[in-house]
Amino acid sequence: MKYFLILITTLICRSAFAQQISYEQWKEEAKTEIRLLPEYGNVQKTPGQIEADQELIKTELAQNGTHRKASDALIKIGFDYLYRGNIRTAMYRFNQAYLLDPKNENIYWGFGSIYFTFNDMNEALRQYAKGLAINPNSSNILTDKASVYMAIFENKGDAEDLNIAIGFFNKSYKIDPLNQNTLFKLSAAYLYKKDCKNAWKFYNECMKLGGKPVTQEYTDALKKMCAN
Repeated sequence: MKYFLILITTLICRSAFAQQISYEQWKEEAKTEIRLLPEYGNVQKTPGQIEADQELIKTELAQNGTHRKASDALIKIGFDYLYRGNIRTAMYRFNQAYLLDPKNENIYWGFGSIYFTFNDMNEALRQYAKGLAINPNSSNILTDKASVYMAIFENKGDAEDLNIAIGFFNKSYKIDPLNQNTLFKLSAAYLYKKDCKNAWKFYNECMKLGGKPVTQEYTDALKKMCAN
């Protein structure tokens, strides 16, 4: 079943296979580059850094109108970079989004995804927890938090981790039943449990919405393991 986890987790961290820096390099660079740390490491900035921050805020507000819209725009750009494997620039944009609106829960969705890319599950969960503290009903964060538990299950083989993952997936599904990412991963999670009824249920719901995350390999495997 390890093959299925690769299909699933790379939907969040597609850059995992094309990243331009190792985690050890990242941590070493972060000792002197605060832009690689969530929330800039909460360090005291220099006057020059503060001035640059103010210029960025001014520019983004002129382009996007409000702090939240500007923050959301930067988060989107950050994920675009992350999916292309440019993790540094992704983190820069997530931090800039934090400057614009530190109460935007999606910033922590971004931070968590960075650490998930590096397979640092503990730090990913810590960042997702920060986002959920701001908005407990974030479908995107709940789904990615569930995906972390699926990865932990794959590594340790403890069925309780899979059950936790399914719990978070279902919570996310109740909040947003149209999230194709959630639907696909719920299908795969139930396939892990050999619960073919639910594996097909969420697969079919995902396909009705377009089936964007579903691969042909997963479809073939589902048909083979859960033939109607």
